[in-house]
Amino acid sequence: MKTSVMQTIDLTGASYSTALLGMIAASILLFLGTGWVRHGWKLPVALCGIATLIGVLVLFEARAVWLSTQQVPLVYHYAGWIISMPVQILALFFFARQSGPLPVALFWRFVVISVLMVLVRYLGEAGYMHATLSFLIGIVFWLYILGELFFGRMDEVVSNAGSAAVQRGYFWLRLIVTVGWAIYPLGNFITSFSGYVDAGGLSITYNIADFLNRIAFGLAILATAILASREDADEKV
Repeated sequence: MKTSVMQTIDLTGASYSTALLGMIAASILLFLGTGWVRHGWKLPVALCGIATLIGVLVLFEARAVWLSTQQVPLVYHYAGWIISMPVQILALFFFARQSGPLPVALFWRFVVISVLMVLVRYLGEAGYMHATLSFLIGIVFWLYILGELFFGRMDEVVSNAGSAAVQRGYFWLRLIVTVGWAIYPLGNFITSFSGYVDAGGLSITYNIADFLNRIAFGLAILATAILASREDADEKV
């Protein structure tokens, strides 16, 4: 049986290994963290743990493909995103819900739109849909999510919560969804319109982005949950 060995100069393979180990560590920490926070915070923390666990499985498969073929089809990335990104958006929904009630309709809009956001980008890159149309639709869905986070009911609820920890955490989470998630449509644009053929550079970028978009995202929710739980405990004393 032939064994694929990573070479010292293989930066793409190293990025897969580093991201994989980071995802494993973050998943363990997040699932352990569900025991460190009060009941209401367990769900958003666990959802972040699920998102990083999905990343572990995808990175493990993609790393094996890279070592064997020196290329990774984009379908591996999209297979992870179409599950993990909606899960993260729902984690944000339940995060904000700790500060006040949110409409059920918003929950379902987030589920549908976050799935479609990833799906249409994949359809465009895979050639099943016109590349320009899929790119624009994906951008519209992403902007809708940002609009809800910055100007919608979630922003209103968190702003009026009175918890400094939740407001700080919400600020950083919105920043990640704004800046970090911009990497994905940018990669979509490059591959769809510039004729770029990925020789590993795009995979490195996506793997580095995972540290911000999945790991830092989850740890921000965990840190906020711990601080908010302590605030509640101090108020009861």
